[in-house]
Amino acid sequence: MPKAIVAIVGRPNVGKSTLFNRIARQRLAIVEDTPGVTRDRLYTSAVWLDREFVLIDTGGITDENDTIQVQIRKQVEIALEEADAIIMVVDGRQPLTTSDHQVADLLRRTNKPVVLAVNKIEDVNQVIDYDVYTLGLGEPILISAEHAKNIGDLLDAVMSKIPQQTEAELEDVIRVTFVGRPNVGKSSLVNAMLGKERVIVSDIPGTTRDAIDTPVTIDGTNYLLVDTAGIRRKSKVEEAVEYYSVLRAMRAVERSDVVILVIDATQNVAEQDLKIASIIQEAGKACIILINKWDLVVKDSKTVDVFTEKIRDELEFIDYAPILFVSAKTGQRLQKLPALINQVMENYLFRVSTNRLNEIIADAMMLHQPPAYRGKPFKIYYSTQIKVKPPTFSLTVSDPEGMQPSYQRYLENKLREYFGFQGTPIKFYLKTNKK
Repeated sequence: MPKAIVAIVGRPNVGKSTLFNRIARQRLAIVEDTPGVTRDRLYTSAVWLDREFVLIDTGGITDENDTIQVQIRKQVEIALEEADAIIMVVDGRQPLTTSDHQVADLLRRTNKPVVLAVNKIEDVNQVIDYDVYTLGLGEPILISAEHAKNIGDLLDAVMSKIPQQTEAELEDVIRVTFVGRPNVGKSSLVNAMLGKERVIVSDIPGTTRDAIDTPVTIDGTNYLLVDTAGIRRKSKVEEAVEYYSVLRAMRAVERSDVVILVIDATQNVAEQDLKIASIIQEAGKACIILINKWDLVVKDSKTVDVFTEKIRDELEFIDYAPILFVSAKTGQRLQKLPALINQVMENYLFRVSTNRLNEIIADAMMLHQPPAYRGKPFKIYYSTQIKVKPPTFSLTVSDPEGMQPSYQRYLENKLREYFGFQGTPIKFYLKTNKK
């Protein structure tokens, strides 16, 4: 299911980025005393208790109207449009400003749930400005992002405002997002699947600006096809409108079930293809690699094998993704795509019984014992699958730090050997046996 999205907003220098880093449990946003350091919208996956969500840090909003502030406001508006809940941060050491009230006015107009966080409250006896109640955003939560005070209370309040979906509530629709560099044929592929020209197609790179959603039913299965803007290297993104289009494409990946990475058969795999593939992998999405414009390639009996080997070598970290060679122009092999999407989606939702899982893990350990850690044997006591989309397995172990990446890869390969899991990543959560 799509992860909930939580946006952090406020005027400059109230501690938004510090809070973002604290919730994300890593230093992703630059934190300085200089107002306006955060201009670009940052996002990351975060977890609170058993809830996974996407966290967005935004630039500070002021009452100025210079070029940079106009761009920041556009960025914030996009974040608010996407968000399921919003955290507004104010500075508990200073009186409210005109900018604080402007931010609050903007948030009230969104009609989305907002939690007000009064930051920089290090002392329980610290007196706050009671004007915060005039913002009209409900009871404030007093926090210190720098010292991690009351962050749990803040996240509890945020999560309470986001309805938790259950698997039974999932819609009977497969969300399929087409991503890739500009001009690789994403829009043409979407139109070919739809059987009509729903999306503008042009030889000019960057024709598609926004993520475009189109529902379609093929052989009784409902799909939502999402065409996205081509993702370029950051250094080449000069126009603000194109920059936001790239961000929307990345957000479309987060809300997808199956992501189709489109690669131009007439060009070599580029650094940006690797970046896009890493976005898909980090988001934990099912993936299919589509090699488009195959009709333009001069072929012999070994061309497919050579090309496949090259793709696998270049994109080894998503080697679970099936590869399909197609042509949007001629329709070559496109009839195979819906069935492949269905199969990948089935694997994305696949569950392994606990008994069977523990048998496989035990057999794998007998065949190849895990390396010792700090002079002690590394042991896996119990395994169970805790979620799907993607299949995620909890392993109770002697010491979570003792799991070597190579051994985790070995276990993943064993699970794929038994169950296939074509097209879907596999995740492991490690916890210790407290007894």
